[in-house]
Amino acid sequence: MKMRFFINTHKGFTILVMLGLMVWFRRWDNPTAWIYVALHGGYGLLWVAKSRLFGDRDWERPVSWPAGIGFYWGGLTLYWLGGFIVFWRDVTAPAWYLAMCVFLFMIGVFFVFGSDMQKFTTLAARPGELITTGFFRLSRNPNYFGELLIYLGFGLLAMHWLPVAVIALALATFWIPRMIKKDRSLARYPEFAAYRRRTRMLVPFVM
Repeated sequence: MKMRFFINTHKGFTILVMLGLMVWFRRWDNPTAWIYVALHGGYGLLWVAKSRLFGDRDWERPVSWPAGIGFYWGGLTLYWLGGFIVFWRDVTAPAWYLAMCVFLFMIGVFFVFGSDMQKFTTLAARPGELITTGFFRLSRNPNYFGELLIYLGFGLLAMHWLPVAVIALALATFWIPRMIKKDRSLARYPEFAAYRRRTRMLVPFVM
């Protein structure tokens, strides 16, 4: 089975899990809970749509069922902890905090979907090209930067350290190693050295 199957089914299933938690804990009158459902659940549906329309070829690799369930489903399930905390503890965030989380999420969606679309269309027209313009002028990994903002957007709604720890764990064990591997792969391009000097690995203008 392709890696994409496990990732897409998990992300698509997220909104049902969050609505299930809403029913279980009866948080119908909690605006923070509803915003969490909209952000995390909505992102899952958007991801599935993106995968169908302009998916990443990296997710087309075949993986075994044990790896798909244990590593991908298991790893992605850690992101549900933020939602569980929101519903379980009946977290009620102040209005300014809700606005901040939605703002982070929106900027993240812009970077993820914009950069993935740019990569998809550029490589379809000019296969094998080193992309250094647009989103990739700001960061060598604008999609990961966007994902970081997205996960912070709904993770911070829990107002608890645990979702932030999950994001930090993903950053250290999965995102950064993949970014380093990508840099090594792109080093085959003569122009990559100059491109690397003028960009940041993850956060534009910072790191």
